[in-house]
Amino acid sequence: MTENVEVTLVRVEDALPVLSATPAVLRSLLEPLSAEWLEFHEDAQAWSPRRVLVHFIQNEIANWIPRAKVALSAGEERKFVPYQPQAEQDDGIDMRELLSKFAALRKDNLTALRDFHLKEEDYLRTAEHPSLGIVTLGQLLATWVVHDLNHIHQIVKSLAKRNTAAVGPWKQYLGILEI
Repeated sequence: MTENVEVTLVRVEDALPVLSATPAVLRSLLEPLSAEWLEFHEDAQAWSPRRVLVHFIQNEIANWIPRAKVALSAGEERKFVPYQPQAEQDDGIDMRELLSKFAALRKDNLTALRDFHLKEEDYLRTAEHPSLGIVTLGQLLATWVVHDLNHIHQIVKSLAKRNTAAVGPWKQYLGILEI
């Protein structure tokens, strides 16, 4: 039986293990794969594994640390810039290069996160999200962790679904194919 434990605050030391592992997880999953795997879309609205990686890169540039800096700023009006995903500017770039770009950006962002030297009260600092309203720095940090896990799940699900027909009758035992 699983206990329902509510964690109300994710601190830097809680977030770092997941955030630090993500580049290696993505590298191990994606680097050896062919373009057929990397460009697979389970349906018309779904992102391919490659597109998810590009999204990770865009978020490293535009979201996490820039938004943390806004929340930590001394200004009266702390508003996040709306997230504007870039056009597929990374199309055609080699997967190894994209993975290296993501790893470098993540390393720099985790250094910046550590360099904030957050105190307990900092996690409660607020800023205004363009669509969600007032959010805390702690919520932003927790979202960063869950965002990573969500998109790793999305990639793994896509890779599994590429083989839905190939597994034949075993499909009934492979719950990931039903998600």
